[in-house]
Amino acid sequence: MNPARRSAQRGFTLSEVLTALIVMVIITAIAIPMWRNHQMRVRRSDAISALTLLQAEQDRYFGQHARYADASALSRKPPDGLGLDSKSTNGFYAIELRTADDHLGYSAIARPIDREGAAEDARCVQFSIDHLGIRRAVDNSGRDRTADCWR
Repeated sequence: MNPARRSAQRGFTLSEVLTALIVMVIITAIAIPMWRNHQMRVRRSDAISALTLLQAEQDRYFGQHARYADASALSRKPPDGLGLDSKSTNGFYAIELRTADDHLGYSAIARPIDREGAAEDARCVQFSIDHLGIRRAVDNSGRDRTADCWR
């Protein structure tokens, strides 16, 4: 082959460029949904860890005071409170604490805070745990999704 002709053939053909483009589209089509699912699992684990921590702190508080802390004691420092924030660790969920009138029971609820991506998770919109350790989760229509969400 002529050296002058060989240098003119450098580069990519249209079919090579199209093949590379198709491969990139396929990889992107697979990667984006997987990334979104990963982000939802991260958000859900943020709610679960916040409620689990609250449960542990309530148990400690009950051991010292023979009653559960109410919502006003959520952010107070121990031993007079739980020393917790009203948001989950990563800030994806707001934590609400409801205590029974006799302070011998409680329910803690985690609801998503409006931020980017929070509305995408319609399957697990509210997590809760109570003094008996019963865990619950519901979707945006109020149906029980505990088995799906508390993993």
